Amino acid sequence: MHKDTMQPNLFVCCLILLCTALGEAATRKPKKQPAPDSNTTAKPDPEPKEAPVTQPKTLARGWGESILWAQTYEEALAKSRDTRKPLMVIHHLEDCPFSQELKKAFAADAMAQKLAREDFVMLNVVHPVADDNQSPDGFYVPRVIFVDPSMTVRTDLAGRYSNRLYAYEAGDIPELITNMKKAKILLKTEL
Repeated sequence: MHKDTMQPNLFVCCLILLCTALGEAATRKPKKQPAPDSNTTAKPDPEPKEAPVTQPKTLARGWGESILWAQTYEEALAKSRDTRKPLMVIHHLEDCPFSQELKKAFAADAMAQKLAREDFVMLNVVHPVADDNQSPDGFYVPRVIFVDPSMTVRTDLAGRYSNRLYAYEAGDIPELITNMKKAKILLKTEL
């Protein structure tokens, strides 16, 4: 080889080696620092951060953590019959803005929470239940259905909307509380 062609090739090879070494150095983990001498105070290595632990969702789903919630419709009906308390079923969806607003308003209202906690068997569901009586006028959400301990659906306890009889919006909490108070008066006292 000629001396003239060898020098540019050598330059290119050195450049490639340098780039490779810099690339490897950039991806390499830093080495531990040498042990400090007795004149300096050692800083402890920060503990490795663990992935945040997510809490499992409760049956409350944000509707009121101090309320004892039934897990299934069948369980709720049995509790209602056994305790002689009316059942209040809240049908909602997690991604529905109207459901979310009603949930916030219901959870923030002290009277609604007190009535729910003390006088009702409570159930909130995000999936339709097998009982067609839970959707007397459609499958919209949010809707609230009251059931007497004799397992009679209280169709007389409707909200204020004529096209969605059992719908409540965030501003309808006073109407919902009124219906909760009415639901406490049992339709059939003999079971």
